Amino acid sequence: MTEQSCGIANFLLLLCCRMKHCIYPGTFDPITYGHLDVLSRAAKLFDQVTIAIAANAGKEPIFSTEERFNLVQNNVAQFKNVKVVGFTGLLVDLARDLKADAIIRGLRALSDFEFEFNMALMNRHLEPKLETLFVMPNEQFSYTSSSLVKQVAKYGGDVKHFVPPDVAAALKKAYKV
Repeated sequence: MTEQSCGIANFLLLLCCRMKHCIYPGTFDPITYGHLDVLSRAAKLFDQVTIAIAANAGKEPIFSTEERFNLVQNNVAQFKNVKVVGFTGLLVDLARDLKADAIIRGLRALSDFEFEFNMALMNRHLEPKLETLFVMPNEQFSYTSSSLVKQVAKYGGDVKHFVPPDVAAALKKAYKV
């Protein structure tokens, strides 16, 4: 190992040892296998992961906050260190209340970066102690988004490769297809 790689490894070890709790925020409308992949990575890095479902993120969700909460809760039960909460308002306020060390955000493609980078900088401005970590999902999920899944489901397309079975059934019911 080179001195540089040892330094990076030590930094990462220090980061993981110091950071115990992260928040994985989103609308999760609906939760996808891509979300679950990012969650599985975060659950390995942190002692505790809180999935924070945004009640009003400026979007028009197809599912109510309660429906999204239930769909997420049903699909994260296998993760013993994950809890699910709903929230309104600023994410940094929730992070302070929950004493979280970091925010986890998934980056599917370069197109996600600019938006996520700006959000991370604003969150850092509002709460300098809060870190944002970007996690890339497995490449098989790099093109999957909740919006795309909803569009396919709306027109009767098969979404079973993108979302868990209960989510696919909920989409089918919501769109009456």
